[in-house]
Amino acid sequence: MSLLRNRIADDETSLIRRALKGDGKAKYEIYQKYVRYLSAICSRYISDDEDVRDILQDAFLKIFSSLQDFRYQGQGSLKAWMGKIVLNESLKFLRKNSKMTLVGLSDKEDILPDEDSLSGNPAADDIRTDDIPSSEIHRMIRELPDGYRAVFNLYVIEGLSHREIASRLGIREASSASQLHRAKALLATKIREWHKNQG
Repeated sequence: MSLLRNRIADDETSLIRRALKGDGKAKYEIYQKYVRYLSAICSRYISDDEDVRDILQDAFLKIFSSLQDFRYQGQGSLKAWMGKIVLNESLKFLRKNSKMTLVGLSDKEDILPDEDSLSGNPAADDIRTDDIPSSEIHRMIRELPDGYRAVFNLYVIEGLSHREIASRLGIREASSASQLHRAKALLATKIREWHKNQG
């Protein structure tokens, strides 16, 4: 197993070295190897497929123009480094082009502590997602308004705190918390509707 890992690492470092020397074939191999993974990251945050393509194009230009700054730290480090660039480009696009729908909670709503249940509401612990295809969950998340979707993904998928999210999106911590609260509530509604339609 270690021999296989070493061979993969050697192949990856060789690919990077070739790309740094301007080898177009090596760059194309990197593109082909990671484009689906990077597209999936981008589409978590961006709902329009044309925008996803544009962002990926910009991201790959940035990746190849700054490849000399990449420091190989073992298998998977290139993938992670490229993923961060795509995430940053996606968030930059949102800040620049999106209205973000950043709404606060009304006086009657309380921000509940974040819990394991999708809605963040203890009364909604019966919401099941294990029987829903991942493609459907992905579709539901993509249908969320931009601000809800961005905060939900940054909090749930990337594991960022509200302080970190606020810094990345240029919003207040309270706005991040309210976006997450509403995103969870909206997803819970979509999930209930999905179950109802299956029945």
